[in-house]
Amino acid sequence: MNYMLRHTTRYHYSAPVTLCHSEARVLPRKTLHQECGASELTISPLPQVQAERRDIFGNRVLYFAMEDVHQSLDVTVTTQLNTQPLPPLPNTSNAWESVAEQLNGDSRFDMQLYRLDSPFIRRNAELAAFASTCFTPGRPVIESALALNQLIYETFEYDPSFTTLATPLSDVLTNRRGVCQDFAHLAIGALRSVGLAARYVSGYLETQPPPGQPRLVGADASHAWLATWIPEWGWLALDPTNGTIAGEQHPVLAWGRDYADVAPLKGVMNGGGEHQLEVEVDVMPINAG
Repeated sequence: MNYMLRHTTRYHYSAPVTLCHSEARVLPRKTLHQECGASELTISPLPQVQAERRDIFGNRVLYFAMEDVHQSLDVTVTTQLNTQPLPPLPNTSNAWESVAEQLNGDSRFDMQLYRLDSPFIRRNAELAAFASTCFTPGRPVIESALALNQLIYETFEYDPSFTTLATPLSDVLTNRRGVCQDFAHLAIGALRSVGLAARYVSGYLETQPPPGQPRLVGADASHAWLATWIPEWGWLALDPTNGTIAGEQHPVLAWGRDYADVAPLKGVMNGGGEHQLEVEVDVMPINAG
């Protein structure tokens, strides 16, 4: 699939900001199944300092600083990219217990990062018990992971009014409701709690207008899903919000241990008072011909 992505983040402050230092993870990354064209980036007001780096997970991070007084911030990035279909899943896979045991001896630093606790996700017995209905003794790891993905999709309600960034996973699990970020965190917590490796993926998902209605500019959405490690195959990306494997219709932005590692925009500032946030996302398919 060929896409043109446009992501705009706007902050309006109730009081002047005299100094601002920010990090933005809004530039899509190259993956095995995704090629990115050049990105056009606009920041208003114009920053005095701007530089790009890669973080420990390989994500593109834009640092910028503003030293002039301002009362709004607008960051817009436009990128053309191409996503490729995923290879077919193997017909068989090892039992999940043997994969967990294998991961115990895996010395790769990045792999172990995705098995440990992280800012928004803590392994515990409650999450392991939730996973146990899918991860039964001797069950193949791919089959178990797909079952967990389907379990969340079928038994949890998408409810954007229920959670915030501060809502603990225990509340999501008890009330069986939340948003894509919560469902990704929940699945990751369940996988890590049974000894497997899982990472958080941020990206986009094209939304379709109702039949007969025009497509609205800015009506698409940022999205979140997860990927779990399958030996001898790679990272299996799962979208529990939609009960699907995340493939070529899921453009990837960044990945990390959880949301804290991939927040689109974060930083520190002097002043500003209260703020209002506006986000506009467009995921526009492009005819390759």
